[in-house]
Amino acid sequence: MDTNKATGTTLPTKQHFEILDGLRGIAALAVVLFHFMEWAYVDASKNFIGHGFLAVDFFFCLSGFVIGYAYDNRIVKMGVLVFLKVRIIRLHPLVIAGSLLGLMAFLFDPFGGHPELYSTGKIVLVFVCSVLLIPLPVIADRGFNLFSFNAPSWSLFWEYVANIIYALVLYKISRRYLLLLTIISAVAISMVCYRTGNLLGGWSGPTFWDGSARISYSFLAGLLIYRSNWIIKNKLGFIGISLLLLLAFIVPFSKWNWLSEPLVVLFYFPLLIALGAGATLTPRFKKACAFSGQLSYPLYMTHYAVLWMFGNYYTSYKPPALQLALLIIAGLVVLVGAAYLIMKIYDVPVRKYLSDKLNTRLAKQKANAV
Repeated sequence: MDTNKATGTTLPTKQHFEILDGLRGIAALAVVLFHFMEWAYVDASKNFIGHGFLAVDFFFCLSGFVIGYAYDNRIVKMGVLVFLKVRIIRLHPLVIAGSLLGLMAFLFDPFGGHPELYSTGKIVLVFVCSVLLIPLPVIADRGFNLFSFNAPSWSLFWEYVANIIYALVLYKISRRYLLLLTIISAVAISMVCYRTGNLLGGWSGPTFWDGSARISYSFLAGLLIYRSNWIIKNKLGFIGISLLLLLAFIVPFSKWNWLSEPLVVLFYFPLLIALGAGATLTPRFKKACAFSGQLSYPLYMTHYAVLWMFGNYYTSYKPPALQLALLIIAGLVVLVGAAYLIMKIYDVPVRKYLSDKLNTRLAKQKANAV
């Protein structure tokens, strides 16, 4: 879920996919709204954004495209270790922030939660595992989330796995083998969806391996789009493609999920990536797309602490429809504002500090080698 400027092989030098940045923000908002709504509507068929969780698969596909674009021509020169350090600097500060916020929400939730039921040692262990992205699904009243203090971290765990495999294997394989792996992964994700009836899995202990199928196909598909230069020139613009993306999230949740969800993930999302990469952006939307892209990851990684509190409030008080709608709207506004502050005050400065340290160290190593 990040942007990087780099030189690609099949795409013009210094091209920046601003519409894809904007779409990332739209997808992040969809996830947050879905998480609010799933508390209110346990029956997903009554949730107007019942397929908002598929935004994660869109993130995975976009990540494969961006990683290929940013690093295919650089990773040999920079080396695997440096690549992984760069990725940790980009991703991990917000993993830590999300874990801290989740811990505070767990301990001080005014509407419920029962931290007293868990020993101090267990709470500390769960927190440490959350910070280190080590899955530990041991808290039952949080659905045995892989990361009980920050549920969205499950997708970051698989993102790290994909980045490691990219650095060790994927960057150097031919497009033919990449296509073969993508087809195999397509079969796997289709089987998972047919077996479970949907693609909701991956976030919990019982559904752990479903996450591997979701990241495998979408990341490989995004990488394949980049390497194949499957860019579709069009004039849909940011608004047009955003509406197309939103359509995927509001597809009704039904008994046909086993068919509709793989169709969206296997074909529709890659099509949107190709369209987004080839669309023309009008100047008036440039700032909106940039802001949307910058805010997407902080919003995604910091929102769920509030969601636990909202969920406990909703189950305890069952507010009427109008009050619920106002609460969700206010929650979205507050979470966007909080994500912006976290980005500006914490994430950007920390990443800049760590990047400067890494660059200084690399410069010294290069000078010593000479």
